[in-house]
This record gives sequence, C-alpha cells and structure tokens, in this order.
Amino acid sequence: MKKFYQDFKLGVLGGGQLGRMLIQANTNFNVYTSVIDPDPNAPCKTIASEFQVGSITDYDTVYNFGKTVDLLTIEIENVNIEALEQLEKEGLTVYPQPSVIKIIKDKRIQKQFYKDNNIPTADFVLTDNKEAIKENIDFLPAFNKVGTGGYDGGGVQRLESEDDLDKAFEAPSLLEKLINFDREISVVAARNAKGEVKVFPTVECVFDPRYNLVDYLIAPSSLAQEIQDEAEKIATDVINAFGIVGLLAVEMFVTKEGEVLVNEVAPRPHNSGHQTINANYTSQYEQHLRAILNLPLGGTDIAIPSAMVNLLGDDSHTGMAIYEGLDDVLAKEGVNLFLYGKKFTKPHRKMGHITIVNKDVNKLKETVEFVKKTIKVIS
Repeated sequence: MKKFYQDFKLGVLGGGQLGRMLIQANTNFNVYTSVIDPDPNAPCKTIASEFQVGSITDYDTVYNFGKTVDLLTIEIENVNIEALEQLEKEGLTVYPQPSVIKIIKDKRIQKQFYKDNNIPTADFVLTDNKEAIKENIDFLPAFNKVGTGGYDGGGVQRLESEDDLDKAFEAPSLLEKLINFDREISVVAARNAKGEVKVFPTVECVFDPRYNLVDYLIAPSSLAQEIQDEAEKIATDVINAFGIVGLLAVEMFVTKEGEVLVNEVAPRPHNSGHQTINANYTSQYEQHLRAILNLPLGGTDIAIPSAMVNLLGDDSHTGMAIYEGLDDVLAKEGVNLFLYGKKFTKPHRKMGHITIVNKDVNKLKETVEFVKKTIKVIS
C-alpha cells in the first residue's frame, strides 16, 4: 500500500457529520479523501477532496467506488458488505474489515458474538416475528430490537407486558432483558493493524427518553475508578475479540450492583467521542486515521473535563434551520460549536453538537443545563 503522505487516496463510504469531522481531523495528515453518499447535499460535500453521489448499499456502486481508492473506510455501518468482501479479496485494504461490519450490522449476530466470546451482556432471546415474541412473553419486560436497519434510536421498542405486543417488530429481531441500570457509559477504543490498542477514558451518557438518543455526556465519569477500569478492560477485550482495525465505540450499562454489561458497539467514530476534539490529547477522529493508516496510536488522556450536548431539530419544526439562542450560548466560556452543514432541519435530526470544557466539573454541568434550555434548532 502507498504511504499515506504520498499519492494516496482514502475512500469514505458515507458523507454525514462523522465523515465531515474525520476529514477535518485529516487536514494535518494531508490525505486526499474521496467520499460517496446518496445525499447530494451531504455534510462532507464541501470539504472532501472529491465527492460523488451514489448509493452505499448498492453492490456495483460500492465496488466501482472502491476500485478508485487505496484504502476504504466507513462512517456508517449500513453499507454493501458483499462489495467490500470482493474488494478485499482483490487486494484492497478495507478498514474496518467487512467480516467485522457484518457481525456488528446485525444486532442479532452481534449479541450472539458477545455470548460466544464470554463478553458480559444482558440476557437475550432471538425472535423472528411477533408470534415468536408472544411465545416468549415471560421474558418481558425487555427491549425489542430489530436485527438490521435501526440507527440513531430507531428500531427499538420497550415492551413491558403482553399489552405492548402491538409495538413489537414483525421482523427478525431480539428481545433484550430490561436491565435495572444505574447509568449508561461508553468507552471508545482503537486498534491498528500491528495490534496496538488504546482506549479513551470512560464517559457517562445521559439519554433523551423520547428519542432514545444521547442528550448529553460528561467526561470524565464520576463512577468509582474500579468500575471505570473494568469498563475499559471490557472495551479492550471486545476490540481484540473482533480483531477490528479502526475505531470501536463500546456502549455499556452499569447495573445498580456495579456490574458492567456491553449493550452495543459501533465500528467507527461515535457520538460519545465528539468531546475528544477539544478535551483529549488525541481526538477520536485522528485516532481512527492513525489506526487505519497503521500509525502509532495517540495518547487518549483527558486534558480538561468536558461535556457534549447534541443539537437536535425541534419537535415542531421542519425547514431551513435557524439556531435560536446561539449568541447567548457562544458567549459562555468554554463553549465550542460544531454545526454539521445540514441546511434543513426536521424533528430530532442531528444538526450539530456543542462541546464544553471547564476545569470545574460543577460549572461544566451548569453550562450543560444552560445550553440545553437556551439553544433551539427551529425553522
């Protein structure tokens, strides 16, 4: 493979906000980036070295795109795996590897992988349709998760009892036992082709119950150090079990008893790592580049406590985006704005995020609340 600093082209499947921030981190590496996305106005369009419109789930489109680059990576899992497998057979370097994406893309296979590799996770039952869920009514309360296609909180339903069966999926899915958890955490890990692994410190995620999306996160975690150490060990075990080259975000539950259980993983930069751009010695985006380019991984230590608040489209607004309260928020010390280049807003759409840094964690949390009540994405 060519050296990354020579006549080298990095291909990215998906041109959303994660790809956008990856390209922004790539500026100092001076790598030529070619991006493909089905949206002609995707966030990467204006900053990629080369941008083309095309389906990333279509075999021929992905295969032909892959033939034009020296290394291929993803910013979303919903891609054509068969095309990636063929490209890999023909000698193209694809990171993360198609075999890993295939496991992670289907939550049913992903959960079975944890069980087979002795990775702690919640009890689950695989189901093919509503009738199969009805046959496992004694397993409730549980979350019903569709095997493929769910993203950003979609494809998940909470089933408390038989009365909720009308909400169940008439598709291959799973029932995941409802966990009486204390909090939700995430550890972003990275691994290069040499097998070097580094993990970012544990972050605490607070979810918006309406959308099943991260509302905000705080880093570092306030959990006991032994629990954080266990979470980071589990993340290391998971990334090594997959053998992935690239980034892996490992989302976990911490139970009331202090047990750490893996929920889901994402083989790419992740919402729970945005704050690393401002708060850690290496950002998750630079770390992903280092990993897939097989460079030494960067330091992951926290330089300053931080928080990240997602900016979602307001419930009742669809149209050209207006960011209400932006001046007031940006006047606050330690506030950093990241807009994703999306011209139009719609309910719950991820339009950007704000990171906050402050040495005083209490002041950090106060600013989080101020941001949450002040800024709105309307039309």
